[in-house]
Parts: sequence; structure tokens; C-alpha cells
Amino acid sequence: MMISQPKEDFIYGSRAIIEAINAGKEIDKLLLQKDVKNELTTELLIAARDFNIPVQKVPIEKLNRITRKNHQGVIAFISSVEYASLDNIISEAYSKGEVPLLIVLDRITDVRNFGAIARTAECVGAHGIVIPSRGSAQIGSDAMKTSAGALNFIPVCRADNLKTTLREIRDNGITILACTEKATDLVYQHDLTVPIALLMGSEEDGISPEYLKLADQLCKLPIKGNIESLNVSVATSVVLYEVVRQRS
Repeated sequence: MMISQPKEDFIYGSRAIIEAINAGKEIDKLLLQKDVKNELTTELLIAARDFNIPVQKVPIEKLNRITRKNHQGVIAFISSVEYASLDNIISEAYSKGEVPLLIVLDRITDVRNFGAIARTAECVGAHGIVIPSRGSAQIGSDAMKTSAGALNFIPVCRADNLKTTLREIRDNGITILACTEKATDLVYQHDLTVPIALLMGSEEDGISPEYLKLADQLCKLPIKGNIESLNVSVATSVVLYEVVRQRS
């Protein structure tokens, strides 16, 4: 069964991808066939390294499921957004006299969840969303549609090393608040009027332990029913609107 991808979401062929990178196209990630190695792929890997583009080596079957055209062993997914600098976002928020509000997403791979989170984040006036360069939803046309266009307005930052990025966020005076079932305090017991970076994890595994250790505070939402947790986009929305309530 072929994977349905909108035409504008990916390009294929080493030369075409190299030209796209050099033209300044934002590339989400490269899929490179495991056993392909030639001058063009070497040039492509150098370009990917220079522009911090994640590269994933995959079997040819995965590439063929995406397209049956002559991909030459390489496919690049194009981002629908231009990635922003986290330093610039934080500096701009402080320079405007605003209290920074960031959302950090660990392994949120479902495009619909990501789009819904982006929509809420934009509605509450969050300053940016931080995602890891690997293991996150592809920000293509589907994500743009699910966000109802919010991704045109809210900056997205891509972190090569999320652990380092979390430390940088803390160094900028921003409290990392992790929403996890491992917390003892409800979100309503926290002071959210201070600079906040809300850390959210995947629905399957939650927040990675290495990132959870870097959190300044842990919070959870009250669950009264039989189901143990909320959808991650819904949970994020509840916490963000508690931030709005407190700051208002």
C-alpha cells in the first residue's frame, strides 16, 4: 500500500535535493537508502551536515512506499515553515516586556496532535514551539491544515539536541514545567505567571526520563474517569489556558 503524501511535501533525487538545500528550502529530514553511496550522495550528506538536516538511512522498500518514481535512493521532506532561532524568540519576548511562554514537545509524532497543539499555542499567544530534529511530526501541508493556519504565525524551533536546548531555556530564566502523570501536584497549584516552558511527551511513553530530570517542576491534570490520560493536544490546551487564566 502506497503512503499518501501531498506532492509539495517531498522531493526526490540527489541533485534536485542538493539544489533545493542550496536555494534555502527548509528540509525536515532526508531519507537515504542504506546501500547507496556515490559522489552525489556524498555531496548531499555534506550539504545536510552543513545545514543541520537530519538524515535517516532506510531500506529501499520504505522509499518505494512513498513514491515509485526514480528517487535515486533519496527523498527529502520539505517543511511548510521556516524554522526560527530560539535565542531570537526569547530575546524578543523579553525585549517587549512579555513573559515568555514556550511549548517543548518530546516525540509528538502524530501530525494531527502537533497541528492542534500549534493552533492552541497561537491562540493563547505562546512565543514558540520547540521540537527535536528527530522523532517529531513532519511539518508539511497536513500539519499546516490541522493547525488551521496557525503555523503561519507561531515560530517553530528545531533542536538538534533537546537536552542542551532545555538547559539553554533554563539559563534564560525560564522555568521548565513538565506535565506528567508522575507528578504529585496539580497544575493549578503552580505559579504560571513566571516565564514558562511547558514540556509535553508522547502519549505512548510520556516524557523521556533524561528530559524529565531537567524539569524544574512537575504537574499533572486531575483525572476523575476510568481512562488514565487525556489526548496530548487536549492536555496541552488545558495547561496553556491555565497559564492564560493566571496571567490574566
